[in-house]
Amino acid sequence: MSSRQAASVMAEAPDLADALLGGGLHSAAYHHLCAAGASYHQDAIAERHLSLAQAAAPGHAAVLIAYYRYYFYKGRLPEALQIARLCLTKAAADNGLPPDWRQVAAGDAAFGHYDALLPRFFLFVLKGYAYLQMRLGNLEEGEAAVRKLLELDPADKIGARVLLGVIQRRGEVDDD
Repeated sequence: MSSRQAASVMAEAPDLADALLGGGLHSAAYHHLCAAGASYHQDAIAERHLSLAQAAAPGHAAVLIAYYRYYFYKGRLPEALQIARLCLTKAAADNGLPPDWRQVAAGDAAFGHYDALLPRFFLFVLKGYAYLQMRLGNLEEGEAAVRKLLELDPADKIGARVLLGVIQRRGEVDDD
């Protein structure tokens, strides 16, 4: 680990880690996220609460993740992909990385250290982005993102090889 990476791991103050996991979230935003979850089956109400949470805590990771999960589990994959892009932008900025994930290099953050919360968040977001691209039929973009994941995380702690296997098996006939 370079001294820059070590400093990055150490600089992740508890406040920042808390913020990523929902800490530091304005109480109104928290209330609206809870209400959105409770009204998940009522789209208009859930979406209104998500919108109010976003207004109370714009750009907070917990709100973005709630939006992502809502759209994903509703099967609204284009909207989930839009949120994944916002999360990628946030994760890159929070890690001090280039804004384009294609330009991120393994030495730019402590990607190999699973307890480095912010780099791991970037990897998980990129994995979600890759998965959504694949599900939406954008296989080349999905594969590029998966290959970037494996470049950043060669030990594959994030589980990108599973997605690569899906891509590599495309077009194969299933005899079962």
